[in-house]
Amino acid sequence: MPSGFFALLDDIAVLMDDVATMSKVATKKTAGILADDLAVNADKASGFVSSRELPVLWKITKGSFLNKLIILPIAFLLSAFLPVAIVPILMLGGVYLAYEGAEKIYEFFFHRGEKEVENKIVEMTPEEVMEFEKTKIKSAIFVDFILSLEIVIIALGTLVEEPLKVQIMVVSVVAILATIGVYGLVALLVRMDDFGLQLMASSDSKTSVQSKVGYGLVKTLPILIKALAVIGTLAMILVAGGIFVHNVHYIHDLFHGWPSLFTEFVVGLIVGIIALIVMSGIFKLIGKKAH
Repeated sequence: MPSGFFALLDDIAVLMDDVATMSKVATKKTAGILADDLAVNADKASGFVSSRELPVLWKITKGSFLNKLIILPIAFLLSAFLPVAIVPILMLGGVYLAYEGAEKIYEFFFHRGEKEVENKIVEMTPEEVMEFEKTKIKSAIFVDFILSLEIVIIALGTLVEEPLKVQIMVVSVVAILATIGVYGLVALLVRMDDFGLQLMASSDSKTSVQSKVGYGLVKTLPILIKALAVIGTLAMILVAGGIFVHNVHYIHDLFHGWPSLFTEFVVGLIVGIIALIVMSGIFKLIGKKAH
């Protein structure tokens, strides 16, 4: 009996060692998409008044955990019983990401002036502010769902030869670490200016190193957020393009030998433009405007 117990402990130790090793491999494979996830979510989590940034981010984080709880069981079931359905679902998500990215580019070039005028003139009521928050939170959670799906599929792809129990443990670890890591970094980013103000307030003089660091943090944040907005838009297009390049043999062969980053951007942008034209036509037919 004791020998059986110690044998069980030994099996558990070996399993956990395998899980730790494979988690490192899967995390490395998903590093690129995690960087894209950070850029996209930093963009989505910005644009709120200071007092609402962390509450909004916490709602998005809870939505991200809920996304993982939905995606993981479905992904494991599909991997076990219907693996052929994974790629089409992934490609639908890719179309949405490409559409989001193309729409942001379109608005930047053709409606930027209108938005700037609106931001200066229109003052939101408290009810409108809450509605704006709800809309942006829903959008962030939906985009997170697609990126989370991509992370889970990539992680699963590194474990195709492993038993289901190992797949479940490794992919679950990667998904949890991804959520904590991404949203933890986003929380630090959106509070960077408040930390800078605290440094300035607690400094003895304006010329001290502490005060200068605080001032630098305050001044850097708006630039960083704008940069992340651009990176987030490009990231959505790149992720979408990558989905099609890696899963459609015709596209892969068509761009064979081209730089991968350029190929993914071009393919993602083309898919996004087509999706934007189609969706604009649909919105016009039903008498609505996109977003």
